Amino acid sequence: MLTFIGLGLYDERSVTVEGREALREADRVFAEFYTSRLVGADVADLEAHHGVDVEVRDRAGVERDPEPILAAAESGDAAFLTAGDTMISTTHTDLRLRAAERGIDTRVIHGVTAQSAASSLTGLQNYRFGKATTLPFPYAHGGDGVPASVVETIEANRERGLHTVVYLDIKVGTGPTGPDPDHEEYMTADVAADLLADGWRDELAVVVARAGSPDAVVAADRLSALADREFGDPLHLLVIPGELHHVEADALVGLAGAPESLVDE
Repeated sequence: MLTFIGLGLYDERSVTVEGREALREADRVFAEFYTSRLVGADVADLEAHHGVDVEVRDRAGVERDPEPILAAAESGDAAFLTAGDTMISTTHTDLRLRAAERGIDTRVIHGVTAQSAASSLTGLQNYRFGKATTLPFPYAHGGDGVPASVVETIEANRERGLHTVVYLDIKVGTGPTGPDPDHEEYMTADVAADLLADGWRDELAVVVARAGSPDAVVAADRLSALADREFGDPLHLLVIPGELHHVEADALVGLAGAPESLVDE
């Protein structure tokens, strides 16, 4: 059996009760944290709290060499952990399909996602979000500023009146000069806001920082204004609103401190 377990957003306690039980009952536990991570816990915290040993795999160890994971699931119960939900913002469908091809039973135990948390924290209605996008570090896409694909996604959503979640780049194990096992870098919302204000337009945006934590931050303003603020430790994301329902506009003013004049534009 191979069980995919979403750990939620914050720390070792954010996993669901079902996920906690499956994690603790597994014969071997694998995890990846190259696409996202828990804000308030590291691997040692997970191991101590749940009484397990966690084998962390890098990207190549999941996508190119999943044999240890599959072999463990073939001979016993293996758990595969990620922050958030394993099949939403990070998809491991390929690994699940490989398991199915070998006759290995699989199941998915979901966790809270950054996108659902962003909707909850900002007051923007979940069904009014369009396609999400990721804003990479300029060095990661070989150019300057904002890739055209990011702008196209935001614009396409706005033409339909929809909001856009902009995930911010994470680089673990690789940096500006190539592979680097010690490199760990997280784009912050002020940097992202500055890139978008310069490479797109200076529009209303909402910062969500450390969703799921006790000190989560939600702030709405023009991108240029957000670029001049600091939002503390990662993880951060941005939301670019589309057409606002009056309740959403009230929420951005009351919950995120948006200037009333800006949401009325």
